[in-house]
Amino acid sequence: MTLFNPQFQILSDIHLETPTLHPSYTFFSRSPTRFPLLASNLLLLGDIGLVQHHALFSFLRYLLERTPNLRIFYVPGNHEAYGMPMDAALSAMRTFEEHVRAEFGERFWFMDRQRVDVSPTLTILGCALWSRIDERQSEACASALTDFHETNGIRDRTVQQHNADHARDLEWLNEQVGAISASEGYRKIIVLTHHSPTADPRANDPVHADSNVNSGFRTDLSKEACWTSLNVKLWAFGHTHFSCQYVDEEDGRKKLVVSNQKGY
Repeated sequence: MTLFNPQFQILSDIHLETPTLHPSYTFFSRSPTRFPLLASNLLLLGDIGLVQHHALFSFLRYLLERTPNLRIFYVPGNHEAYGMPMDAALSAMRTFEEHVRAEFGERFWFMDRQRVDVSPTLTILGCALWSRIDERQSEACASALTDFHETNGIRDRTVQQHNADHARDLEWLNEQVGAISASEGYRKIIVLTHHSPTADPRANDPVHADSNVNSGFRTDLSKEACWTSLNVKLWAFGHTHFSCQYVDEEDGRKKLVVSNQKGY
């Protein structure tokens, strides 16, 4: 999917770590036709693969080597950290960012609460935007969501840490959008997150409308500055395994809301 000039390709939740016995990292790097690049800016919005798999980094390097003008903006998902502590996963991604930027230049950005000005009038803001798990769903989420399983999920991860990361991401987004809107009002803003920022039915699979764990996937930000700002023209996300595209036109906004998710 593309928007504006320059153009952007949006993709998330391709889960290259699957199937477990034969992960698909190399399958998609054997031929360009298996992973077509449709724009010079690739927005990878999390759950691409596991950081503990060296093949994830080989795949990303393959994309950079294959297309000399490609720029990758990589938002961390929850699956990236499976099998290790969250801090270790984020550190490994930042180290990879340093190495490939030393080799390829400014063509890879790890969007963990990061701002990138891609032009004099266009800014990209990116973070995981962990969801805010409702206290009433806390026990169900801790039990049902793999994130909180010590063996298969994120090591030493708790619902409390998850919610603390949500608060940190949301505070950062609101501050960034507010500052840009106040001092650089001419700028258009693209927001990239892994978790969903909306409970809008257009953005959510109706099958899960009454799920007792849906707060582990989405958070209603409809009253937050980062959502209501007229400067935000595009918000792209993943995590829900439900693709959508619609325009949020509330209160005079014209914000394109997009998810393009492969899923398992």
